[in-house]
Amino acid sequence: MINALNDAIEKIGVFGGPIAKIIAVAAVLIIGFITIKIINGVLKKALSRSRLDEVLHKFILNCTKVVLLILLVLIVLSVLGISMAPFVTVLGTCGAAVALALKDSLSNFAGGILIMINKPFGKGDFIEVGGVSGKVHEIDLMSSKLVTLDNKIITIPNGRLSTDTVINYSDQTTRRVDCVFGIGYGSDIRQAKEIIAKVIAESPMFIDDPAPVIGVKDLDDSAVLIEALAWCANSDYNAARYYLKEQVKIELDKAGVDIPFPQVTVHMAEK
Repeated sequence: MINALNDAIEKIGVFGGPIAKIIAVAAVLIIGFITIKIINGVLKKALSRSRLDEVLHKFILNCTKVVLLILLVLIVLSVLGISMAPFVTVLGTCGAAVALALKDSLSNFAGGILIMINKPFGKGDFIEVGGVSGKVHEIDLMSSKLVTLDNKIITIPNGRLSTDTVINYSDQTTRRVDCVFGIGYGSDIRQAKEIIAKVIAESPMFIDDPAPVIGVKDLDDSAVLIEALAWCANSDYNAARYYLKEQVKIELDKAGVDIPFPQVTVHMAEK
């Protein structure tokens, strides 16, 4: 198509001189703008059907438009008989200088694109990265914002999010509650396990599949540590964890099961 257009322009230029060149440039601009609009419209429909993030849609459309406009300018310069080599050289030099100056920003930018394509987390997910945790509030091309449990906004560069280990607590529908309870060495282990199992079974927050697991985790210096692993819906995690700790303590007290605490015995030397 471009070759045919160039041939037509050359023929017009031969017969019409400068006026024909102006007409040819105007024709190129009109056809170019119409073509850009058509391409952007087709691309917009294709992106709307894709699984890419909406922020990435806008970026792709803008980049495509800029590239097509640059191409149109180069075609116009070619029609006017102006050599494009100096412009290409200047663009290449400027591009290298900008890339070097914005190295960190480009890293964050590339990280943002990777996040939007791979989708390791989405808006509303509760994540943890580098010791910082919170609900994802916003995902941009350069950085992402988290809202902590105490309502603080934390902005993290996307370059870090794309390379660091990210824990997504919201990705799965269920989550396991892990609790450890200490009982005295003189207490009945089986009785304590039965009490914990009863507390889990009586709460609607815990699910039966996977089944809860209760067993002796360790023999500590002053206590037998019993670990309870019970599953619940992701949305009930915090409530289920608090409930299990509190209710087991209450039931162990009712049954007279000893719950030891750290003690220090001091021996006084005789003078």
